[in-house]
Amino acid sequence: MKIKTMLLVAAALATTALNPIGASAEEVKKIGLAVSNLQADYFNQIKIGVESYAKEKGIEVITVDAKNDSATQVSQVQDLLTQGIDAFIYIPAGAAAAAVPTRLAKEAGIPVVNVDRNADGAPGDTFIATDNATSAYEVCKHIIGLAGGQGKMLMIHGQKGTTPEVERTKGCMQAIGENSGVELVAQQWSEQWSQAEGLNIGQNLLQAHPDVSLIFAQADGLALGAAQAVKVSGVSQRVYVGGFDGDTTALPILAQGGFDATATQQVRGIGRLAVDSAIKLAAGETLPAEQLLPGFLTTPENAEKFVAEHP
Repeated sequence: MKIKTMLLVAAALATTALNPIGASAEEVKKIGLAVSNLQADYFNQIKIGVESYAKEKGIEVITVDAKNDSATQVSQVQDLLTQGIDAFIYIPAGAAAAAVPTRLAKEAGIPVVNVDRNADGAPGDTFIATDNATSAYEVCKHIIGLAGGQGKMLMIHGQKGTTPEVERTKGCMQAIGENSGVELVAQQWSEQWSQAEGLNIGQNLLQAHPDVSLIFAQADGLALGAAQAVKVSGVSQRVYVGGFDGDTTALPILAQGGFDATATQQVRGIGRLAVDSAIKLAAGETLPAEQLLPGFLTTPENAEKFVAEHP
């Protein structure tokens, strides 16, 4: 046997030893998808991306919706793992108990693709998300620029401790740190990332700090609520509002100047990448620990492009 051939055989044997024989790409017939909350447009768009792309490949997707309840999600995942799935795509319903479904799947020998939120202490085989920190930095830098590089800022956070909340805070704080004329005067966390919370939190914070000129809300729902709060609060100064996500419901409002900036996430692209990653993992391939996709800074000037064709 030639040396080159021997090396190739040895490499193949080593790969088999490191990666137990799993399904080939052609053998992946069923994927489990656990979503945190399908009432949120962002997660629903990822679901659509996963299901439509999997259908093209002849793969069945079983989807469960935890409605933001961690205990419900653990129970749903336990049920999913009894249904013969070849891979598991997982969006944790908050930080609490997020590691449990990942551990259950791995104990069952099923590869795990974490999407949007990682499970602290028990990550999946790969993690797919938007580069939240960079995108939040770009949104905050943009609205700070609109305000002339100075002013008091409010921050309305997403669900505390989740990966997007942590990373979006980090990115915006970097932009604030680069502008000595900007002061973060108050911040508050939401539970559902919702427009109703954005309105309620925004009104309360504006009442306590009526002289702010900047609000960074970590989701478009929160931003729409914050923009509404500005309107009803009676403040006389211009308040610049930034959001995050590029929700299909929020982009038309942004295009009309309803708020000032967001980061449009590649939701369909994230869904497709999750399916491709699940297939590769099921076939025994090793993937990077993180696969981060860029978000697109979106303003009233370019929002129509993303309304017409969402990435």
